[in-house]
Amino acid sequence: MGLHLVIANKNYSSWSLRPWLAMKVAGIPFEETLISLDAPDFKSRLTALSGAGKVPVLIDGDTRVWESLAILEYLAEKLPGAALWPQHPAARAHARAIASEMHAGFLPLRRQLPMNVRRPVMPRALEADAAADVARIDAVWSECRARFGSGGPHLYGAFTAADAMYAPVVWRFHTYAVEVSATAGAYMRALMALPAWNEWREAARQEPWVLPHDEIDWPDVKRE
Repeated sequence: MGLHLVIANKNYSSWSLRPWLAMKVAGIPFEETLISLDAPDFKSRLTALSGAGKVPVLIDGDTRVWESLAILEYLAEKLPGAALWPQHPAARAHARAIASEMHAGFLPLRRQLPMNVRRPVMPRALEADAAADVARIDAVWSECRARFGSGGPHLYGAFTAADAMYAPVVWRFHTYAVEVSATAGAYMRALMALPAWNEWREAARQEPWVLPHDEIDWPDVKRE
């Protein structure tokens, strides 16, 4: 039995994107099941899988792993050849630190700029706390590129789990036309050029669901 990833709406679910993108880029085969966040049985179906009642959930035989970062760590242990973390110990420690920072922080940014893949690129004014999050993320990306990025266009050169953790931020910055440094902008373009990125985007554009909570222009629903 192969790996099975349970996710939610590709247009809105930032947490679902993280392991999905990592597995796609790393060439890890898996099946996926999508349950819309507004499905009447969403909570009951997810609770039966993990107890937490949230997406994503990775199913590997009798093993259930939930929470995006835990899924990435599980895959890195199970499939070391996928190189989901940098090989060099210093870079690997740094990557884990910034991935954990992403997992636990930046709540103002998440609240003010919800992920919405199919919304046209349109700026939105940021409050001070969200602007501070943008500045911190830009600094993180710039440091990664300067210290560890010589081997490729991603944070640590080659694509890693850290890139997967920050992928929804790239969507947010793009969708809401957030101004970033030249280094951060180049990184964003590299991530958005991935075939897996385009696959997710096209699927998101075809989804029928509209979730008002994540539509900041509601009741106007803007689509590309």
